[in-house]
Amino acid sequence: MAENTITVTVAYGTAKHAITLTGKDGDEPVLKDLSETLAEMTGVPIPSQKIIFKGKSLREMDSSLSSFGIKQGCKLMMIGKRNSPEEETELKKLKDIEKSVELTSKKLEKVDGELTGLRNGFLAKDLQAEALSKLDQRVKSTAEQFMKLLEQMDTMSFPENFSDCRMKKKGLVKTVQDFLAQCDRIEAGISDHLAKIQSKNLALAD
Repeated sequence: MAENTITVTVAYGTAKHAITLTGKDGDEPVLKDLSETLAEMTGVPIPSQKIIFKGKSLREMDSSLSSFGIKQGCKLMMIGKRNSPEEETELKKLKDIEKSVELTSKKLEKVDGELTGLRNGFLAKDLQAEALSKLDQRVKSTAEQFMKLLEQMDTMSFPENFSDCRMKKKGLVKTVQDFLAQCDRIEAGISDHLAKIQSKNLALAD
C-alpha cells in the first residue's frame, strides 16, 4: 500500500466505519481529510466533531495523521451531534446557492479575460467599441444575478442553534459581495477603455 494511503477504523455511537484515506498531491493524509470523510459518512458537521485517539482529542486539522501516531489499522473514536433534518434542508438550499455563485463567477471570469484581450489589442480598433458595449451588458447582467442571489439569502433566517447554516450563509454573502466589487471594477475598466478609444477616434477625426 502506498505510503500516502491509510485505513483506520472510527467508532461513532454503535457504528464502526472503516475509512481509507489517500493524501493529496502525494502527501500524507491530514486530519482534515478524515474529518471531511466522517462528515459525509455520518452526517456530523466538521465543527461538531470531536475525534479522539488514545484518549486525546485531535484538533490540528492540517497536521498529518502520522504526526498523532496514527498508523495503518488504528482505531479512533468520534463524538458529535448530527444536524437536525431541518438544518440539513436549509444547508442544502445554501449549497444550491453556492453552485449558482460558482457558475455566475465563471461568466464574470470570462468577461474579465475578454476585457484583458481587448486591452492587449486582440481586436481591430474599429470593432472594439461594439465589443466593449456587449461586455458591459454582460457584466451588468452578471451583477444582477449576484444581486438576486444576495436577495435570496437575505430572505433566509436561521435559529440560533443552526450554527452550520449561519457560518455558511455568512461566508457566501461575503463571497458574493467580493464578486459584486469585481463587477464594479470590470465595469470601470470597460468605461475607461471605451473613453480611451473615443478620445483616440476624436483625435484622428481632427
